[in-house]
Amino acid sequence: MGLHTRPATNIVRILQHAKCSVQFTYKKTTINAKSILSILTLAVPKNGKLIVVIDGDGAEDILPKLMRVLESPLEDISVL
Repeated sequence: MGLHTRPATNIVRILQHAKCSVQFTYKKTTINAKSILSILTLAVPKNGKLIVVIDGDGAEDILPKLMRVLESPLEDISVL
């Protein structure tokens, strides 16, 4: 099973006003991380290797917020 709905929602909320582009790549599939449907269909399993590419204005502010969501156990994630 891939990323659950709650962390995917938190990721999209973090990125909704970001000016930078954010892409996730798993295996050979790359998606726009601002799309919840794309995140959910990427189907990254627990401990799967996800490549995150952040480019543009505000990238340095977005990275720690994304890492917090991606590295947190499901039960520790709250709405940001």
